[in-house]
Amino acid sequence: MTDDLENPFAEPVEALIARSNRLGSNPANTNYAGGNTSAKGTETDPVTGEPVELLWVKGSGGDLGTLRPEGLAVLRLDRMRALAGVYPGVEREDEMVAAFDYCLHGKGGAAPSIDTAMHGLVDAAHVDHLHPDSGIAIATAADGAELTAKIFGDKVAWVPWRRPGFQLGLDIAEIKRRKPQAVGCILGGHGITAWGDTSDEAERNSLWIIETAAAHIAEHGKPEPFGGVRAGFEALPEAERRAKAAALAPTIRGLASTDKPMVGHFTDSEVVLDFLASEKAPALAELGTSCPDHFLRTKVKPMLLDLPADASVEDSIARLKELHEQYRADYRAYYEAHAAPDSPAMRGADPLIVLVPGVGMFSYGANKQTARVAGEFYVNAINVMRGAEALSTYTPIGDAEKFRIEYWALEEAKLQRMPKPKSHQGRVAFVTGAASGIGKAIASRLAAEGACVVVADLDLEKAQAVAAELGNTDVAIGVAANVADPAAVQAAIDATLLAFGGIDLVVNNAGLSLSKPLLETTEADWDLQHDVMAKGSFLVSKAAAKALIEQSMGGDIVYISSKNSVFAGPSNIAYSATKADQAHQVRLLAVELGEHGIRVNGVNPDGVVRGSGIFASGWGANRAATYGVPEDKLGEFYAQRTILRREVVPENVADAVYVLTGPELSRTTGLHVPVDSGVAAAFLR
Repeated sequence: MTDDLENPFAEPVEALIARSNRLGSNPANTNYAGGNTSAKGTETDPVTGEPVELLWVKGSGGDLGTLRPEGLAVLRLDRMRALAGVYPGVEREDEMVAAFDYCLHGKGGAAPSIDTAMHGLVDAAHVDHLHPDSGIAIATAADGAELTAKIFGDKVAWVPWRRPGFQLGLDIAEIKRRKPQAVGCILGGHGITAWGDTSDEAERNSLWIIETAAAHIAEHGKPEPFGGVRAGFEALPEAERRAKAAALAPTIRGLASTDKPMVGHFTDSEVVLDFLASEKAPALAELGTSCPDHFLRTKVKPMLLDLPADASVEDSIARLKELHEQYRADYRAYYEAHAAPDSPAMRGADPLIVLVPGVGMFSYGANKQTARVAGEFYVNAINVMRGAEALSTYTPIGDAEKFRIEYWALEEAKLQRMPKPKSHQGRVAFVTGAASGIGKAIASRLAAEGACVVVADLDLEKAQAVAAELGNTDVAIGVAANVADPAAVQAAIDATLLAFGGIDLVVNNAGLSLSKPLLETTEADWDLQHDVMAKGSFLVSKAAAKALIEQSMGGDIVYISSKNSVFAGPSNIAYSATKADQAHQVRLLAVELGEHGIRVNGVNPDGVVRGSGIFASGWGANRAATYGVPEDKLGEFYAQRTILRREVVPENVADAVYVLTGPELSRTTGLHVPVDSGVAAAFLR
């Protein structure tokens, strides 16, 4: 085997990866996971020792901005081009994707995408296919062909709309043959394709098309492409609109999750707010998006609230529910109008984009990243509509063509290849006292199981540090939360709603303890512990329950109580009493919230010494003194007094929370789970 084949960064792969990353890192060039790039070159066949022409092209599902060599499909160019001789025509061109497998070189790398033909058939060493806002604006203009000739002359060709596939590759290859002066083309309703003899030349040509289109729109476009401002639909002041967004979020998420649970993302960018305030917003929103990448992420059209910005939350909720019923009816009609007997079943009739004038945009997906990207794609669509309306009239592809792509057998196959979701994917967890000890272990376990996690703690800096350990903001965020302060609790819950669209799982873990006998326990000691744990749990559960009920998606509330809630130990009156309070809150709320599908359970650990903020703050020293053992041996002491003789660590408590909130115990509520290695005196009766 040659050194070049052993080196994943050998030319031309190295240049292709670098070019892809540069193009994909700029949203002006293409959207996340949108477009594809390729390079052709000659390597030595390790079997024959003869030269072989290869095509390296971004594989299916990859992202240009983060593309790595393992994300490339590698095909023999001679075999790929030979497919033109057996191509059965557009009626059967889906079969060509399977045929690409017979062209793979070696193990082939990533799965080839539907756009592979575009790259292999075009007679250029390097090809880029991108979805820039400026390019799609020309591609979706009513007179896109004329605009293309006017803006680019004979250097860029116009290709009428055609669904991605083998025939589109043949069309573009023919343009390249007939128009040697052309450096690329505008794909009607879709995007751009450019090429070059070198990687740098292909990149220059791609950027030239993008920047030339953007400059033409800026210079020649109408100053108000969306028309004037609709009186009453202007953006609310920031604090007011974000408060309204938080108030509406649970309802909207519940509506968007009618068919299957969704995670949300909220955007109140100037681009979105200006669009929603414009005269043309209702008509343009109804037309939907055009680029296949866009509407596959955003659905064919958004749901737009048709009330002014100052409409009350109550009126807005009532109207959103009405519009949701109409949206579902419209989507079902769209499906039934275009579905064939062999079409995949309808995947869901709920909107993925919900627009609220004066407030912003809510976008939804199976996880936070998908929800965020859907919102980014609709911002792309707004930019596209602005550009098209500035020069002409925005004219997306028709619903029939959208349906052909949305319910394409190849798209269905891609969905079926996606990995099975983890147990907590799509769930939003709010964990108090999560910057250390038990809370951190719970947050870590839930994030590992696919949940979006809000790390809530009195210490914001530590909360944010733990969230950063868990992943990026698509996985976890840190918020400040003084659970004894109702305003602070509500602010933390609101932050959760705005970050992830809703809330599903609450863990009341925040706590502290002062170990003192009765006669040394002050009223302040008593109040402090009850404020944080008894009152704090009540405040968090109350604020969260309001959102959980509005969502109508059920949910979980878990209290981290203690074996002390049922076990009478010495010198521990205030702590044990407040834990008993928490334990009974579990029973009371289980009864009250059950009708809403909200389960309430508790975990009763024994003393968790390792990593505990409570034990490190003096509680450990006090308990060690009470039992007459060295502080560094306290964990061992607790273990030896148990039936199993094993120390309880934070991860053991996290395991219990995971099981209680997972699918296996979906019919369990009002339960306290001992995690104490067996303390007979704390057995539940």
